[in-house]
Amino acid sequence: MNKLTKVGCSALCGSLAAIVSANAGTLTVSGGADLTFTSIAKNTTGQPIGMGSNLSFKGSGELDNGWTYDLTIAHANKNAYSAANLTMTMGGLGKINVNQGNSGNGIAAMDDKMPTAWEESWGAGLSGGVKLVLGSGASQNIMYTSPTLVGTTITMTYAHEYGASDVADKGTKSADNDAGRSYDATINMNPSLGTEILSGLNVFLGASTIESRNNGATEEDQYQGVGGLTYDLGPISIGAQWSGLYTGQDHGNAVTYHTYKNHAFGVAFNVNDSLSVSYGEYQSRKAGYNNSEAQATSEAGRVVEVSSWQAAYTMGGASFRIADTTANNVLWSAGDNQTATTVSLGLAF
Repeated sequence: MNKLTKVGCSALCGSLAAIVSANAGTLTVSGGADLTFTSIAKNTTGQPIGMGSNLSFKGSGELDNGWTYDLTIAHANKNAYSAANLTMTMGGLGKINVNQGNSGNGIAAMDDKMPTAWEESWGAGLSGGVKLVLGSGASQNIMYTSPTLVGTTITMTYAHEYGASDVADKGTKSADNDAGRSYDATINMNPSLGTEILSGLNVFLGASTIESRNNGATEEDQYQGVGGLTYDLGPISIGAQWSGLYTGQDHGNAVTYHTYKNHAFGVAFNVNDSLSVSYGEYQSRKAGYNNSEAQATSEAGRVVEVSSWQAAYTMGGASFRIADTTANNVLWSAGDNQTATTVSLGLAF
């Protein structure tokens, strides 16, 4: 966002004052609007014009001991709010974040880290139904982020009841499902080894466990994992990653897949400070079918592939984006191949 409006406010609250006094903080409001036109070939497009209205409120302050805190509330597309999080930065001790909504904490931050000019290959108007790792990031959670040491940062994320809706202060919520607690761990490394050639290399790994209560469709704990790398060299960025999900739905002869394997890669090129182009692919593959006689007879029925060419041009507070996307075997239906072209205008204020 290009323009920030700051309003002074009191950041003193009872719970913080009981520990140490807080100085006056600030409230920042920023936002933007997105207009898109999407055309899906060989399919019913319906209303092709879409609009997104986005506002972000961010409050910040500082305690007497130097610790800082930040509150962010996102308001998107006429929702009451779409996400909110509170971060406490504890100097050399790291950060603690309490997050609601679609947080992107834990391994959810690694669902697709491939370089792109605008959106993920599956996120520009035609998803195809690919599987993504989400872990604790799909629920209200708490995440600890370590200080960065020798180019390495570690996070630990915990959700007390996976799938429960977000909870307001002094409230509780439960999820009527078979999932219990979830735990994520991630690591991001920049192993430059003091060399210039490796300064743009980033290696990332993450894993998640979702406990099963064994009272529903999920008989076993769920597991998710992801790993990959990205590399920046001048104006070029490239990346590749692999991920997998085990749903815990291992029912012997039941007709179900319980494992998904994903692979993604991307390359982006910054033509200049205003123009960038990219190409990316994402593939999801079903595996672990328990009833071999009933499983899909064709390879296509077990693989969803999405690819997308994209370009983005920025001019002041306006961004012009275009994506041409192809999805094969949409929603795991063999031979259901679709294409879509999305044009977007983003305005920041």
